[in-house]
Amino acid sequence: MTDEMQDDYDVVVVGGGAAGLSGALTLGRSRRSVLVVDAGEPRNAPADGVHNFLTRDGTPPAELAALGRAEVRRYGGHVVEGRVTAAERDGDRFAVGLDDGRTVGARRLLVTTGLVDELPEVDGLRARWGRDVLHCPYCHGWEVRDQTLGVLASGPRAVHQALLFSQWSPDVTLLLNGQPAPDGTEAEDLAARAIRVVEGAVAAVEIADDRLTGARLADGRVVPLQALVVMPRFVARSAVLASLGLEPVPHPMGVGEMIPAEPTGMTAVPGVWVAGNVTDLMAQVMGSAAAGVMAAAHLNADLISEDTARAVAARRAA
Repeated sequence: MTDEMQDDYDVVVVGGGAAGLSGALTLGRSRRSVLVVDAGEPRNAPADGVHNFLTRDGTPPAELAALGRAEVRRYGGHVVEGRVTAAERDGDRFAVGLDDGRTVGARRLLVTTGLVDELPEVDGLRARWGRDVLHCPYCHGWEVRDQTLGVLASGPRAVHQALLFSQWSPDVTLLLNGQPAPDGTEAEDLAARAIRVVEGAVAAVEIADDRLTGARLADGRVVPLQALVVMPRFVARSAVLASLGLEPVPHPMGVGEMIPAEPTGMTAVPGVWVAGNVTDLMAQVMGSAAAGVMAAAHLNADLISEDTARAVAARRAA
């Protein structure tokens, strides 16, 4: 990271994950002045590696981010460590405030602040997140294949998750955690895939030799496990966008809150684009990177239109 920062940029990118760095790289290659401000709180920090990212499968998240920052700088972009606390309209530009008191101007904003995983209240769960407590089979399923898996019911998609993970292991248990037992078609589906169902609230995860060994129920029973699947509630990191009048809305699938945007990343606030998990709660790293490129390309086209209009006005005046 570097503290190098100019007073003004074509684009300030808020967030330095896959979406933000990919967007900044695209803008740098488009000969735009670009600044990335990153608070250093990546969602995937606990994970050993990034998966399903073509040519980079298994790369540690920190290494992938370092490679991305180097590529952005190669094209003249600046990357600074810091937290954007607010942004406001300043004429036809934006004034972007950082937590150290600095302010920087921008013609456009690309916000890629990601999301926060709100986990169920189970003792010891958070400490194992991204290791042997996980949620995405496409991100982590291969690493826990053929292991004894538990699926912690924490919402309406618990049965779906249990059926999904049975693709990776024949040994799956659905822990109801106080939710009603499935009946009808759901019960039949679980039985057909030999997925066990255990009633009772889950109080804690059991750990031995720095490995998850089971789930302890409130009544004292322990269900032996090697990995535990949970479905967090996904909440967009949207404080910066709230300062611009953009508030999160419920996700159509009921999995959390997101910032609404066009497929291009354009929001309802002129000059503000979003990309990655802040608007697409289900996006994996590669999808977020692609969304960053898409948003940057459309953002650059918007700047070209503005530059052209100014050039035409100047020519007419002359």
